[in-house]
Amino acid sequence: MAGDHDQGRTELSVRPAVLDALAGQIGASIERREEIRVWSMSAVERLTLSDGSTLILKYANEVFADEPDVLRHAAAHGVPVPKLLTSTRQPDGSVVMITEDLGDPVREPTLADAATAAVSVHTCPPLDGLPVLDEHALVTLPLRALEWLDALQRAGRWTTDTFSLRRKLEALDGAAHRRAKGVTIPPYGMCHSEFHPTSLIVQPDGVPRVLDMARAYTGNGLLDLVSWQGTPEPLDLNAVKDLMDAYVAAGGPEEALLDRGGLPAHVWASGWDKLWIVEWLMESNCRWGDPGDPERDHAVQKAISRHLKEAVECLTN
Repeated sequence: MAGDHDQGRTELSVRPAVLDALAGQIGASIERREEIRVWSMSAVERLTLSDGSTLILKYANEVFADEPDVLRHAAAHGVPVPKLLTSTRQPDGSVVMITEDLGDPVREPTLADAATAAVSVHTCPPLDGLPVLDEHALVTLPLRALEWLDALQRAGRWTTDTFSLRRKLEALDGAAHRRAKGVTIPPYGMCHSEFHPTSLIVQPDGVPRVLDMARAYTGNGLLDLVSWQGTPEPLDLNAVKDLMDAYVAAGGPEEALLDRGGLPAHVWASGWDKLWIVEWLMESNCRWGDPGDPERDHAVQKAISRHLKEAVECLTN
């Protein structure tokens, strides 16, 4: 869901003593730190070592703190992820980890790369303890989003222009039980959830390596294929269908193309992915957004309105 929920620079930090301790665990001596990208709740840096080699430092708040466990689990089951070298939890619940540096990509990932990488993720067994997006969780998404909206308004935020949001969420709630059917039709298991072109690095061997598994969950992998488009872009149902076809051709289960919830697979997945984005944006804005930034609130509301419109078009027609 990259793009819609970025909220400026992170307030997280890594104390030098913590970084030195982690570096000592792997026998590294750090000469320089260079920011690669900084989000509101996480950051990625490149570490240059005394011997001239480089590693990647990533730190994130508590909501993303399971990523080291996910990377270990994924690597153990053959998913091409960066090698985790060491990690630690800080007292505030945030995580700090050091991984190998995969360097710069040799080219942009293609549709075939996306399909191959998605198959590798979805064939990995689920990891205990991760969130589960099963039928019950899908059915309750509209009500959970409404609860976050109520919480925002109780805090004196989002006090205008929300009537349309409520009406759409109520319409989706009315359709949720019927449309959630078939969630466990394959692919169902480990999912990425931030599956975008920026989450893959293609190296000289041509193998797409998978990055950014901090929000991995157990659920239907078709939602990953929808997220490939990136949340800032308008939904393209034909592109979703094309990726699903490529996914099956790359070894994904043939059942991926089956109708579910009374809808074609690509429409079903697109509607639920958009609704899940809405619920996440509302939660993250309520829990971690800056209440003193009404301009940011307006931008998030605008994004949510677009995603909700697409969800309604997919799931209620």
